[in-house]
Amino acid sequence: MALQASPFPNGFVAGLHAVGWAFILPCFWFLDRLIAVCKSTTLEQTQQKEQECYLHPLKVFFGFILFFILFLATAPLAFLGFLIWAPLQACRRPFCYHREIPSTPERETHRGFELVGKASFGFATANLCLLPDSLARFNNLGHTQHRAAAIGQHIVQGICRPHIRIFVDSPSSCGTLSPSNSILPSANSSTYGATDRHTQPPVGNNSDSSEGHISLVKSNSSVVCAPCDDTEEPSTEPPSPFFNSNHNSNQQGEKGHRSAPRALLSQGLRHQDNVPWEVSTLFPANVDILCLEEVFDKRAAQKLTNALKPVFGHILYDVGVYACQPPCGCSSFKFFNSGLFVASRFPVLEAQYHWFPNSLGEDALAAKGLLSTKVLIGKNQKQKKVVGYFNCTHLHAPEGEGEVRCEQLNMVTKWIGDFQAANRQPDEEVAFDVLCGDFNFDNCSPDDTLEQNHCLFEEYRDPCRAGPGKEKPWVIGTLLEQPTLYKDDVNTPESLQRTLETEELRKLYISPPVPAQGSLLVYPEADQPWIGRRIDYILYRESSISKHCKTDIEEVTFVTQLAGLTDHIPVGLRLNVIMDSADE
Repeated sequence: MALQASPFPNGFVAGLHAVGWAFILPCFWFLDRLIAVCKSTTLEQTQQKEQECYLHPLKVFFGFILFFILFLATAPLAFLGFLIWAPLQACRRPFCYHREIPSTPERETHRGFELVGKASFGFATANLCLLPDSLARFNNLGHTQHRAAAIGQHIVQGICRPHIRIFVDSPSSCGTLSPSNSILPSANSSTYGATDRHTQPPVGNNSDSSEGHISLVKSNSSVVCAPCDDTEEPSTEPPSPFFNSNHNSNQQGEKGHRSAPRALLSQGLRHQDNVPWEVSTLFPANVDILCLEEVFDKRAAQKLTNALKPVFGHILYDVGVYACQPPCGCSSFKFFNSGLFVASRFPVLEAQYHWFPNSLGEDALAAKGLLSTKVLIGKNQKQKKVVGYFNCTHLHAPEGEGEVRCEQLNMVTKWIGDFQAANRQPDEEVAFDVLCGDFNFDNCSPDDTLEQNHCLFEEYRDPCRAGPGKEKPWVIGTLLEQPTLYKDDVNTPESLQRTLETEELRKLYISPPVPAQGSLLVYPEADQPWIGRRIDYILYRESSISKHCKTDIEEVTFVTQLAGLTDHIPVGLRLNVIMDSADE
């Protein structure tokens, strides 16, 4: 059954809800500005030093008075709106759904399994800190609406580009080039976060990228390019240098991708511990499903939806519950939704949301939880439906409260199992089962030992994890130090890329591990690299997919394209899936 766009059962209830929120919004906005005018980011503080010394105090004083008066004037109207708005939350479905009508039905399916029995799937996750502007400033990030629009543009520029790899076979080669090195122009740096901006032509977001012309002259080399358009059918002729990674990227070898010689991988994609990985200034090309966290602001969510809908035809946003929730205690009142936002190229067949009832402190104000979805990929060679499961979550944030997160991981495991048991059909093949999000614990801090040993990691595989409490040596932390977000070493995609690839610089800008209470931190161990806190995860499970499927990691990507726009490093994962066509 297709999902309905509106989260309300009928138009009357939806209209009444809109009226209630319209009464609340002015008061909410004035309160937001009241706090924001008093709280500056470090970038704004730097800019203020260049102004007359009396201008900023005057701005704060008169701004505070103005917004405080307007807040008081609109408070009675907001109270009336609240009386209308709050009861309606009982009949609200916990997400909004946007669907773009495709130009052709084939644009929403993946024909790789149907034609060749192989397919490649790209996933990405990012925490955007799109809180109301006043609250985002406590994380040293302001201008929420402008950041939302810029982030949406950056994501589209990154994923709607040719998927290029150059493997140089000449003995005099200096290495492997990737799009993030020099082949494509990078996206414009945001005006929020880049103090030494470089103006470059943006990458076009036309999904039919194969019509673009890329001219490369290199002796003894092969170019592999995958355009953004994912409707092209694989050819039965020998592979061309130009092919679609969404359909037949794994035809380049038995393992689903062509590997460059290890000795040549000095730039771009690198292989280590049998995992290809990269620090890229662009989002991975041809991402199929995107998970975003901390998209709490409704207007920001709408801006993201408008930016992403030409690429992702199915978007779930405003995910979560509001107002008083069972058991109807004071701690169960939710001022903010979950902040989860999922964009998919594939049709969403089923979706289910659960909120965590055990949140504490400031985290209890938001309806953090788990969103589980089932997407339709297409058909296999036997014309059976092929589906995938995608789950995203955002766990409890405060440090030192591992018991709360462990309990939430227990809930996540149970809820995913219940969702798949209720929605699995006997005539379907499952191609992937992915869990991603901001887990708010890392795999190197002694303070997070409980979470690191959770049984979830026995079911789901983490490509970056060597074992409990130990990362693989190539892994990079994903949590940036908030006071340094606008430093020259990290305020542009290119500078952040260089910083992440340099261990000594990483120590200055990535959050360090958290020691156990009362213990001295010894980090890193001898002969181990300094990694930092990696709290953003993309995990995948093989035990729950069809027995005819075999999964292989094509690449793991740490993305710097949102430098200056968020305090997290986005993470990408591409999986190759081969479906055995043998009779059941």
